[in-house]
Amino acid sequence: MRARTRLAIGAVGALAAAGLLTGCGDAGSSGTEAPQQQASGEGCAPVAGEQLIALEDDKKLQNADNILPAINTKAAAPQVVAALDKVSAALDTEKLIQLNKAVDVDRKSSKVAAEEFAAGNGLTAGVDKGPGGKIVVGAGNFAESQTIGELYRIVLTAAGYDVTVQTIGNRELYEPALEKGEIQVVPEYAATMAEFLNAKVNGKDAAPVSSPDVAATTQALTGLGEKAGLTFGAASTAQNQNAFAVTQAFADKYGVRTLSELAEKCSGTATVLGGPPECQERPFCKPGLEKTYGLSVGSFSSLDQGGPLTKTGLRTATISVGLIFSSDSAYAAG
Repeated sequence: MRARTRLAIGAVGALAAAGLLTGCGDAGSSGTEAPQQQASGEGCAPVAGEQLIALEDDKKLQNADNILPAINTKAAAPQVVAALDKVSAALDTEKLIQLNKAVDVDRKSSKVAAEEFAAGNGLTAGVDKGPGGKIVVGAGNFAESQTIGELYRIVLTAAGYDVTVQTIGNRELYEPALEKGEIQVVPEYAATMAEFLNAKVNGKDAAPVSSPDVAATTQALTGLGEKAGLTFGAASTAQNQNAFAVTQAFADKYGVRTLSELAEKCSGTATVLGGPPECQERPFCKPGLEKTYGLSVGSFSSLDQGGPLTKTGLRTATISVGLIFSSDSAYAAG
């Protein structure tokens, strides 16, 4: 289970998927027929296919979980922050998907994938040298966090620091270590971290501070970080959030590219939504689709959280739409 599971923490941590890569052309561009118009209430039956796409969250159901560096304030020298901000500037969701593909599909190590990305994107060019010293970059216990941690290692090494990457586990483990200075840097997700610190500083029943607005979310995060002895670098445009996926063949057949189009064209009995069991209760999953978009599905299939069961369900036409994180390598073009 990922260290930053959003559904498992309720209304906290998922984010705006607006502008997600779909990797698809106009309807019919792959030789498919023109989009089918479904009768009202009929819904859209699953359509098998290998390529998956994420539907655009055009009404911004999700919150802004942009990736950014979290730094122990005592270690946040200007050269450290500037080096880490180069990673944020180079990352977007499309590039993050490709990085995840390099590890998950192409079977490269996070270290190798990061080094190739750094070389291809000029990450170490013009990095200012800092005073030096040892820096430990912490990472969550999932590949994406480890790969970004390796990118942080590369730029900080170029800035003159002696850097190691240490996989620590989930946020409940690495955040206290970051506060204590046992690690100095860790990749984070803006909305999820904001609500984690919000609960820690203001209590578990505190009103949410994150939103689909990345500027407002990072502003709230910065204020909470000051109370915890943490500094945050610039947020990248790369996001890893709850996203709702369909097959390319499904999108072509029914003419859907956004969640609004899904609700308009596919509400009805034939539509099957797949995801983890808690999706039926969490506000950023099935209830959110119903409330924000007016989507009505015929049935729900209890699978996993963005994992192989959900992807297989989409590809083999047992579900119409499934919950898969927005930076998953499954969206990479085959």
